[in-house]
Amino acid sequence: MSTDEIVIAGNPNAGKTSVYNRLTGASQQVSNYPGVTVEYKSGVMRHAGKRLTVVDLPGAYSLTAYTQEELVARNYIVDRKPALIVDVVDASNLERNLYLTTQILEMRAPTVIALNMMDAAERRGYQVDAARLSQLLGVPVIPTVASRGTGVNELRDACIAVIEGRLDAMPAPVRFGHAVDEEIAALTGQVGAYPSLVEMFAPSWLATKLIEKDPVVYGQARAIAPEDAASLKALADEAAHRIETHFDADAATIVAEHRYGIAAGVVKACVSFTAQARRDMTDQIDKIVCNRLLGPVILVGVVAMLFFWVFKLSDEWAWLPWPGGWQSPTGVVAWSFDVLSSFLSPLEAYAPMLHSLLDAGIIGGVGGVLNFVPLIFFMFLFVSALEDSGYIARVAFILDRPLRVFGLQGKSILAFIVAGGIGAGGCAVPGIMATRTMREDKDRLLTMLVTPFMNCGAKMPVYAMLIAAFFPGDRILVMMTLWALSWVTALCAAWVLRRTIVRGTQTPFVMELPPYHLPVLRGVLRHTWERTWMYIKKAGTIILAINIVLWALMYFPRPPDEVDDSDALAYSMAGRAGKTLEPVSAAAGFDWKTNIALIGGFAAKEVVVGALGTAYALEDQTDENYHSLSERLAAHPDWNPVRGFALMIFVMLYAPCFVTIAVIRRESGSWKWAAFATLYSTALAFVLAVITYQVGMVLLPYF
Repeated sequence: MSTDEIVIAGNPNAGKTSVYNRLTGASQQVSNYPGVTVEYKSGVMRHAGKRLTVVDLPGAYSLTAYTQEELVARNYIVDRKPALIVDVVDASNLERNLYLTTQILEMRAPTVIALNMMDAAERRGYQVDAARLSQLLGVPVIPTVASRGTGVNELRDACIAVIEGRLDAMPAPVRFGHAVDEEIAALTGQVGAYPSLVEMFAPSWLATKLIEKDPVVYGQARAIAPEDAASLKALADEAAHRIETHFDADAATIVAEHRYGIAAGVVKACVSFTAQARRDMTDQIDKIVCNRLLGPVILVGVVAMLFFWVFKLSDEWAWLPWPGGWQSPTGVVAWSFDVLSSFLSPLEAYAPMLHSLLDAGIIGGVGGVLNFVPLIFFMFLFVSALEDSGYIARVAFILDRPLRVFGLQGKSILAFIVAGGIGAGGCAVPGIMATRTMREDKDRLLTMLVTPFMNCGAKMPVYAMLIAAFFPGDRILVMMTLWALSWVTALCAAWVLRRTIVRGTQTPFVMELPPYHLPVLRGVLRHTWERTWMYIKKAGTIILAINIVLWALMYFPRPPDEVDDSDALAYSMAGRAGKTLEPVSAAAGFDWKTNIALIGGFAAKEVVVGALGTAYALEDQTDENYHSLSERLAAHPDWNPVRGFALMIFVMLYAPCFVTIAVIRRESGSWKWAAFATLYSTALAFVLAVITYQVGMVLLPYF
């Protein structure tokens, strides 16, 4: 790194030359960059007893290096590693200029932004909040009018302070959205294994450029480390292919669109308009969708419509031709397991234990989970469409301000959304991993502790089963209530934790606001199928294994001859464990069979359905007809809507699954926080379930 060199970068016509001339005066010389005819100027800045070299790079709109000027600007920064970059930005055309800024920040070099032409911005009716802009980008921002010399001394002071180490100017990490960030993060880890490349390039920047398939950067890397660069390119091509498959566009275009989205998000956060300004179609839509009052109303309406179509298409409308008449997708799956169950009936007389394993353990357990594949499919379908349309990014913008009241920061929204905060269908594991984008450890930890309260896809089968049993006419209302409760609980828990256990300051973030566009059907269907197939594989592997173990615990030991077969489940190991907990769990309305299912739910929430299905199938082995778990519970005298709703509350909030706990441990760096997340969430879930059940039972006679 050059210890005394400042480079000035910026768009053509941003006032870059004026800034350079003000900093250096008449002391300057013109040179050619080695190997090309493009010129750059260098001079000396004298200020506060310091003497520093200042280099004025060619004007560039981008560092993707489509032109010789852009190539020179980028290579100078990469090769020379200056002590400081001064990025001159036209305040009157901020969004366009910030595209280059995002690329400079990606290079992870100390940067100061000269927010130039402030007078022109004011004449156009723009008011730019420089302090807010500095917070979002993580670097000092100095307002200037270089043509008049306004702000130039402040800019000199900032440059000296950065070089002397008195002012932090390391940019905040640039994020491109969850799908792209995952691929960049993985490739960045691979880059870190090659010291020769790390010495030359910032790892995350190199990873991004390789995914963009930048031929110049790859050529430079290959010249430094031929074999390493070749292997990295192969990995980058795979990452780019996954991104292209997801978005149905080439990787370079996707990254560029996200950079424009970041610029648009910064402008929305930092610029207010005092006069009528020209807006494009996206801005016109955002005036309504992102409105402080209308935005939340529209969000509730979107979520309600999501649940309406999910339930109608998956279960309520019989729109598939099938033997015996038209069926809903859920009805087709249930019919299939009914056929399997009847096919196994002759086996009961010859091999009762094998029949019990296959019928109660697998069909009653795993089949109960797979019954909800259609619901999961349509949930993923609509959420994927919302993601690809650009609306999910607006949700983050809408909820940023209210989340801060509860001690969370903007990027917490992204973790919540990934975990299932919009409707449902997400997963807490990638949600917690999304907290890596947060700069403050306290913000990360707080978000990790409350993200599992969101309604992930694993909880949906439990909700769907209980809603079908006790609230068949109010599906949308109940799901909306559960959705709202998950957010309210997460926010209230965050508020308490921020003021007690996880104290710390909140930090801002840059929200990516990509332009609206129609979702690409092929991309949406591919993404939906990948998520649904993961759910099916989980049911066929992890949940199957857990269910077989739970079946064995519910089947053995076999009771003595004098014990009635109907009491065999209670005599088993699982039955005894459930009965041991029943004196306490009864306060929330949970009997010993429910306790068995909830114990299994510590491994994976879908197991709650499977274990309950196995338990009631074992209890009702005398019934020759196959009944869904919802039908069994609806007909059971010990169950009622209050008990069903209390169980949904408990499942929503109690201990994260094993995989989530392991990820919390890894991301927080301590088993202490993983254990705390398990214990406090289970305690909170039990308290709220008890309150729900006790109050509900008092009010039930009046409904």
